[in-house]
Order: sequence, then structure tokens, then C-alpha cells
Amino acid sequence: MRLTSFQGQVKRGSTLKRELHSLVTQMHSAGVSYTDALRQFKRRYLLEVLAHHKGNQCKAAEELGMHRNTLSRTLAELDLDTAQIRNGIRTGMRRPSASERPRVQSIASAR
Repeated sequence: MRLTSFQGQVKRGSTLKRELHSLVTQMHSAGVSYTDALRQFKRRYLLEVLAHHKGNQCKAAEELGMHRNTLSRTLAELDLDTAQIRNGIRTGMRRPSASERPRVQSIASAR
């Protein structure tokens, strides 16, 4: 039997709920306060959305359903440096330095 897209989403959603329940149980058992748990969740969630939008706060704020200024203020409250977020995203996609690039012989000099 093949799952429809909706059935797949429902199944994935129930798996995520079980994982979240397990995580909350572990955090509570470890003595993590509500404030710390909420802060950790917000930080991780916002970083994920920003990474998806390559650090673009306007697009991230739109997806999150908040004004860009609210997102910016929330990032500051969570001690998230937007420059580090952008640089962290770029480091995975940076262009290699000239010494790391393979030498390509030009067509003119090959003749």
C-alpha cells in the first residue's frame, strides 16, 4: 500500500511529536528549567529557519509570521549574532582560495 502525501505528513508529524515528547521528558528529568528549555528551542528553531533562507531575515521573518524587527530583537535577546549566522552559512559554501583551485590551462596558451 502506497502512502499519500497527506498520510506521509501525518505519519511524520506523529513521529516528531513522539520525539519531542521524549526530549521534553529527558530535559525535565535532567532539571532543565522551562526558561532554559524555551530559550534553547527558540535559538535552534530560529537558526534552522535562517539557515534555510541563507541568513535572509526578511524571508525568515515572513516564514515565522513575525515582523523583521521582531525577529531582529528576538535574535539579540537570544545573543545570536546575525553576522555569525551569515558567515556560518557562507563558510560551507565559500569559494576555494586561488592556491586550492585546480590550474586550468587557457585555450590560447594550449595552442
